[in-house]
Amino acid sequence: MYVKSLELKNFRNYDSLNASFDQKTNIFYGKNAQGKTNILEAIYLCGTTKSHRSSRDREIIQFEKDEAHIRMQVSKAGVVHRIDMHLKKNKPKGIAIDGIPIHKASDLFGIINIVFFSPEDLNIIKNGPSERRRFVDSELSQLNRFYLISLAGYNKVVTQRNKLLKEIGNVNSLKSTLDVWDEQLVSYGKSLIEERVKFIDHLNEILSDIHLQLTGGNEHIQLIYEPNVEACKFSQKLESNRQRDLQLKTSTLGPHRDDLCVKINGIDIRKFGSQGQQRTAALSMKLSEISLVKKTMKDTPILLLDDVLSELDSSRQNYLLKSIGDIQTFITCTGLDEFMENRFDVNKVFKVTEGRIVT
Repeated sequence: MYVKSLELKNFRNYDSLNASFDQKTNIFYGKNAQGKTNILEAIYLCGTTKSHRSSRDREIIQFEKDEAHIRMQVSKAGVVHRIDMHLKKNKPKGIAIDGIPIHKASDLFGIINIVFFSPEDLNIIKNGPSERRRFVDSELSQLNRFYLISLAGYNKVVTQRNKLLKEIGNVNSLKSTLDVWDEQLVSYGKSLIEERVKFIDHLNEILSDIHLQLTGGNEHIQLIYEPNVEACKFSQKLESNRQRDLQLKTSTLGPHRDDLCVKINGIDIRKFGSQGQQRTAALSMKLSEISLVKKTMKDTPILLLDDVLSELDSSRQNYLLKSIGDIQTFITCTGLDEFMENRFDVNKVFKVTEGRIVT
């Protein structure tokens, strides 16, 4: 699978853009704040319906414009698909596949798989639990359509339940309606927990070998899933926890409070690992995503590397670059020296200046 072309209109600092890409390595270089990351964001947004850095469409649309457009052509198994996305400031985004409108993100499932790697991802270990949950959710949502549907359902139920918990403080008669939301919360939540257990097991099988190679055989890594509640006990604990939820006016139990423990040689590196260990573990986790997509989907993902190479030492740079030779990769950087020094094959180069690109 690979991205053939991308068109933008009123997207971030791009008035318009029309670019075609190579099936292998595409590099965008230029000074900071010129729009390199915006191109990667557009690809990720069009392929997943979500931005990696903004939750509101209005923040993506150009200032003083009411809407923006993205059009991306993707080739998969010899078939070309067109994904159109219409972003609006005051309305939900519109999405169409090959000219046919879709209404759920899950309808995009199977067309494209994207692995996004930014400098912020190198801090996934030392940051809070929400970052590690996002890592799990973003990959599982592309690998498992059922998970994506369950996650969307669960998030909606949590939002509605929290709203109800706040309203009950003023209208006590509403308390009986909690049963309906609790039943849905448990149904969706149990599915998420069970799929996360399987995902971490599969990831560990791949992760161990990658991390051993990255560390010269000196470090053994293991991810341990830390569910906030076990699936089989969710219903019972939710009921016994209801009074606490009513007092705090929020849902304190469920997979939206899960975490991952990352251990190196048996030590929890969230608390006791060096910065180097944490960053190497994060790199191993991202490389494992690529291998997992290949194994699960029987296809290669699209890899987006947003100024990551400058954050890695030369040995880790080389390992990363050698690991991605068979997949389409989009790389942003400030200069081309690191590629020349590593004699890395570069198939297409774009210079980015103030929202314009030159090949």
